[in-house]
Amino acid sequence: MQSYTIGQAARLLGVSPDTARRWADAGRVATHRDETGRRLVDGRDLAAFSIEVAQTGTGEEETSYTSARNAFPGIVTAVKLGDVAAQVEIQAGPHRLVSLLTREAVEELGLEVGMRATARVKSTNVHIDRS
Repeated sequence: MQSYTIGQAARLLGVSPDTARRWADAGRVATHRDETGRRLVDGRDLAAFSIEVAQTGTGEEETSYTSARNAFPGIVTAVKLGDVAAQVEIQAGPHRLVSLLTREAVEELGLEVGMRATARVKSTNVHIDRS
């Protein structure tokens, strides 16, 4: 399972690293330490927490995650596989994006809950890039 540093988690949540540290210190999101002593957040825990933050708000000023290329970097919060099709949900700061794509594409990208991914929006299509 992929883990994230406090700084990486903060970027994915759309908050400052200080806010992410305060949340970790308060026990709002679980952390563990690696062999070098860095505090890490498990990807699945961060995915669940990102949904909670998006629903309740962060208390910080909202930041837009749209670039000129309409890229929404975030964290995968759900993957639903069918026989042929799949549904992938990404939480990009306060934005929840859902993409319908083939099961084969999801498997080729190795998408799973807790990993970083970027949703790219063009017109009515959402494309997923593994980060």
